Amino acid sequence: MGVTSVRLQPEIENPLEKLATKLDRSKNYLINQAIKEFIARRALDEARWDETLEALDSVKSNKLLEEQSVNEWLESWGSDNELSPPEI
Repeated sequence: MGVTSVRLQPEIENPLEKLATKLDRSKNYLINQAIKEFIARRALDEARWDETLEALDSVKSNKLLEEQSVNEWLESWGSDNELSPPEI
């Protein structure tokens, strides 16, 4: 496990200290959890951006679905006759 030094500004340090005490956790634990969540959120943002670029490429390539087929599929959800997703 690596060791990294971080200088915290007072407006971060003080609430962090109080939260660590309140939760009976170390500041190290809370900082690690915050970083893990930040990295996971960034990965999700990146995946969404990649999906957006892929969708834009589909539009540019004229690979589109008709609104009516999508609506029929959505309206069938939860029914006995649920439809398969429409295909391009």
